[in-house]
Amino acid sequence: MAEETIFSKIIRKEIPADILYQDELVTAFSDIAPQANTHILIIPNKQIATVNHATAEDERTLGRLFTVAAKIAKDKGFAEDGYRLIVNCNKHGGQEVYHLHMHLLGGEPLGKMLAK
Repeated sequence: MAEETIFSKIIRKEIPADILYQDELVTAFSDIAPQANTHILIIPNKQIATVNHATAEDERTLGRLFTVAAKIAKDKGFAEDGYRLIVNCNKHGGQEVYHLHMHLLGGEPLGKMLAK
């Protein structure tokens, strides 16, 4: 297993976080440095370092990331207007914490995906 991350401690509630959803597969909590009106991280409870480390046995968990994102967007009232899901992979992809995670951003127009 990769070196334990801060996310593992949040899952176990050893570090306080605004947990919005948790089940046996995933945990969702508010990002401490939001990049949009609503910015939530959805993470697998099993530590998977990057997308490159995901295996076929992780498919149920990875699918749950998406269904939980849709549920939260609906509960927060912005599912119909739209939202963005982002998963970064490794250094060039902008990944900072090596525990796979999905960013759910919404609640306002988000503009273009990349500015170049």
